[in-house]
This record gives sequence, structure tokens and C-alpha cells, in this order.
Amino acid sequence: MTITKDKKDDILVVGLEGRLDTTTAPQLESELKDATEGVKELVFDLAKLEYISSAGLRVLLSAQKLMNKQGNMVVKNPNDDIMEIFEVTGFVDIFTIEK
Repeated sequence: MTITKDKKDDILVVGLEGRLDTTTAPQLESELKDATEGVKELVFDLAKLEYISSAGLRVLLSAQKLMNKQGNMVVKNPNDDIMEIFEVTGFVDIFTIEK
């Protein structure tokens, strides 16, 4: 998985490419820990994300809980497969999702 981060002032855009699963979720979790300090808006761009597992969902949920305390989080551009996973798991009710 490839993770790109673009921070401008207190807005952090995180782009994910590839597969977010048990192998790659710890990498994302680690990178978010360092990067979310002082962030008021966290945006995940999932346009190039092919797959997300429960481990990946857990990392996004942790990020959402953090941002509930310090700002807001938006999930952008999920493909149909990822969107279906969000719907089945009920994450559509937790995340702000922009297609």
C-alpha cells in the first residue's frame, strides 16, 4: 500500500493506494499517530484504494474517534466495493463520506 500525506495548515489529506489490510493497517496507524497532531480536518482520499479489511476499518474508526475530539474527518472517493463494505458494516452512519 502507498500512503501519501499532504498537510496545509491544520488540514491533512491522506491518500491511500492499494490494499488496506492486516499487513498494511499498522503502517497507516503509525503514520497517522505522528501526522494528526494539531489537525482540525482529516481527509482520507480512497480513490485508489482497492480493498479494505476489518483491520483497515479499525484504523479509520480510530482516526474518526480522534477527530471527534479535535475536528472532523471526511472519507472521499470510495469505489463501489469499498462503499459496499462501509454500508454492510454500518460505517456509512459513522463516517462523513463524499463520493
